[in-house]
Amino acid sequence: MQKNNLRRLLRTVEALSDLGPEMTAEREFPQTARAMVSALLQAGGAREAVLFTFSDKPSLLTSIAAEGFALMPEPAVIPLLPKHVHALTSARGPIALHSGSYDVFLSANGNVAPELFKCIAPLKVAGKLVGLVALGRREGDALYEDDELDALELLCNYVALTVNNHALSQTLAQRVGENLRLLASLHGFYDTALEAFAAAIDVKHVNIHGHSLRVGRYAGAIGEAMGMDPADVAALRSAGYLHDIGKVAVDKRLFGKPTALDPDEFREMADHTVVGHQIVSGVQFPWPRIPEIVRWHHERGDGSGYPDGLVMEDVPMPVRIIGLADTFDAMTSQRPYREPMSVGGTLSEIVHLAPQKFDPNAVQGLLVQIRRDAVGSSRTPFLADRTAVNIAPTDIDQLAANLQHKLSHGRLYLT
Repeated sequence: MQKNNLRRLLRTVEALSDLGPEMTAEREFPQTARAMVSALLQAGGAREAVLFTFSDKPSLLTSIAAEGFALMPEPAVIPLLPKHVHALTSARGPIALHSGSYDVFLSANGNVAPELFKCIAPLKVAGKLVGLVALGRREGDALYEDDELDALELLCNYVALTVNNHALSQTLAQRVGENLRLLASLHGFYDTALEAFAAAIDVKHVNIHGHSLRVGRYAGAIGEAMGMDPADVAALRSAGYLHDIGKVAVDKRLFGKPTALDPDEFREMADHTVVGHQIVSGVQFPWPRIPEIVRWHHERGDGSGYPDGLVMEDVPMPVRIIGLADTFDAMTSQRPYREPMSVGGTLSEIVHLAPQKFDPNAVQGLLVQIRRDAVGSSRTPFLADRTAVNIAPTDIDQLAANLQHKLSHGRLYLT
C-alpha cells in the first residue's frame, strides 16, 4: 500500500513538472487545456476526463477539453441552479460521486448526463468557482480512493489558476472590444463637452466670441480635405476648441484695447500658449498631441512665431493646421483695432505667406473647403454662414495655381 501511495505521489509530481511548461507556454488555450486533461487523467488514474469552465451569468459549466469519453458533445454544457453552485463552491476538494449525490452538485438539464462522471473536483480561486474537473471510469471500474482524490486536489490548484487566468484574459478582450465600440460615442461626448468649454474660453470679449469653436471646425475641415482619417480629424477639432485655453489667465482689458499692444502687454498675451500648455499637460485626453498644439499654435515656419521660435521642420502637421485655422479666423474677424478682412483678401495674404510661414498642404486644404462653399456644395458649409464668400471659384483656382507655382519655384515640367 505504501509503495502504491509513493508511486501515486511520484506520478502526481511528474504530472506537475510536465504541466508547468504547458501552462506557461505561449500557445492557444485549447492546447493547454488538453495538456491539463491528460495530466488529470494520470493523477486520478482515470480513463476519462473533461475540463469545464464556469460562468455565472447565467450559471453554466462549459467544456473546453475532454479525453476518453466515447460520447461527449463539443461543447458539453451543464446549467446549474443556485443550490448546485453553492454545493460546488462549499466543497472541500474532489468528490467521489454515487447515485444519491449527482443532484446535489449537477443538473440533468444539460446536453451530457451527469451519471457519466464518477468523480468531480471544483476549481476555485480565492473561494470563487471558476471551473470543474469531471473524471469518468477508472481501469477495471475501480472506485476513487483518498489517494487519487488527494493527488487530484494537488493538481487542481494549478489547473484552477490557469482556467481563471484564461477567463480574465477573455473578459479583458471582451472589454477592449466594448471600449472600442464606446469610443465612437465617446468622441461625440467629447465634441459636445469641449464645444461648451470652447465657448467658456471666449467669454473675455465680444470680439472673440465663437473663435475657439470656429478654429476647431476649420481645423477639422482642413484635415478632412487633406485626406486625414476620422480619428485625426476629431483630434484636430478638439485641439482647436482648446488651443486658446491659456487666455483664461490673460487680463480681460487686453482683449478690448483699441490700439496695438505694447511690448509688455504683447508678452502677457503671448504667454497664453505656455499657460495653456501647463493646463492641458495634466489632463489625459484621447488625443496625445493636444498639449503641443496648445503650446505651438503661434509658431510659424520661418521661425518668427512663439513661444519657442520653431521652424517648419520642427512643427508637427496638426500644429500647422491649427495655426492656419487660427490665423484665418483672426483675419476674417473684427477686432477693436481693425475691421475684418474679406475672405478673398485673407486667402490672398495667406497664399502670399506660404510656404514660408504656413504649410502649403494645409493652405491647399483651406482653399478646397472654401471653394466648396463658393460653388454651393451640399456639404455642411465651411464658413457656416458667418462670413460671406466674396470670392469666385475661378479666383480660388488662381490662388491654388499661384501656390503651386511658388512651390515649384516657377519651373515648368513638360510631359
